[in-house]
Amino acid sequence: MPLTTAQSLGWNLARTMMTVIILIETSAGYSVMPLDEFDGDPETIVCEYDPFNR
Repeated sequence: MPLTTAQSLGWNLARTMMTVIILIETSAGYSVMPLDEFDGDPETIVCEYDPFNR
């Protein structure tokens, strides 16, 4: 998915699910997922959306 779409989705998911969501870069574009489900290369993480960080 395009970066702008992934950024919007990541922030929306973080606020809705109230969990840390990460945005990662893949060979097919960008993707978002909960941090606790990520077991890949930390170098692929582009951004972290933390709904508790104020």
